[in-house]
Amino acid sequence: MNAALSGVASGPADPGPHARQYAFLGPAGTFTEAALMQVPGADAAVRTPMSSVPAALAAVREERVDAAVVPIENSVEGGVTATLDDVSFGAELRILREIVVPIRFTLVAPAGTELAEVRTISTHTVAWAQIRRWVAENLPEVAYVPAPSTAASAVAMLDGAGGVSTDGLGYDAAVCSPVVVEQHPELHVLAEDIGDNKQAVTRFVLVARPDAPMPAPTGADKTSLVVPLWEDRPGALLDILEQFATRGVNLTRIESRPTKTHLGDYFFSVDIDGHIQDDRVADALMGVRRICPRTRFLGSYPRADERAVPVASQHSDAAFIQARSWVDNLKGQ
Repeated sequence: MNAALSGVASGPADPGPHARQYAFLGPAGTFTEAALMQVPGADAAVRTPMSSVPAALAAVREERVDAAVVPIENSVEGGVTATLDDVSFGAELRILREIVVPIRFTLVAPAGTELAEVRTISTHTVAWAQIRRWVAENLPEVAYVPAPSTAASAVAMLDGAGGVSTDGLGYDAAVCSPVVVEQHPELHVLAEDIGDNKQAVTRFVLVARPDAPMPAPTGADKTSLVVPLWEDRPGALLDILEQFATRGVNLTRIESRPTKTHLGDYFFSVDIDGHIQDDRVADALMGVRRICPRTRFLGSYPRADERAVPVASQHSDAAFIQARSWVDNLKGQ
């Protein structure tokens, strides 16, 4: 496992000299890898598992890979803070695609382990938050041991020779995705589909460097931004929101995060409907940038659900073009 987490590439035995290279939150069997496999051409690419979200994004910035897939939002727990913070403060990156993956959890242990014998469970913190009710009902005395991913603690049990053991690991069982069990049938399944919310999904993003070609508008797009709160005063957030509202731009997500510099300093991670090539979106971004000069553009990309958003006639591109032409004519008089 340690070799995989340190960046040993997977994928085709002979990918060729021009194969795409992707990093993802590893090891193999994570939900992140499942998201990556939905990217066209990923099956023929070099896929490198990384030990953490920052490590995966660092590989992109340092040009060791072409792009990375990382989790950014969970339908139960909300934003994935490691991703939100890294793309907000590190060197600029661009989101090229979003992928949504249904989430299912399986409890595994070495062969011979009984459910009643489990005293400690290891998994990722986001996964643990999604199984707490099941654990409280079935294993009320169990203790939690954090892991870097939903696969790491399960894969750590493997000895490489077909054996499974938790000796020296500090936990009795692990929670992982069903894919890990498919890849390693030697793992003993104690319970399946243990998530508290059976409709839970996680949203992942494909992230590349800023010079990557931006996806063209599809009519069903999303744009992501980082908007620092430039001053703490009444109405400061309203000033930001009005830039979108007056142009008919819908916010699909807004989440505040601390800047980690001073207590009370925050930035907003924002997703909006539309593409920067849409006049209403471009005009809104200019308005936000005017009042928040440190606003960061993270990308415009197709929505995973491919759902087109209706646009009122007064906010259509034609309406913006007509109004701009009218003003230009007046200025030329």
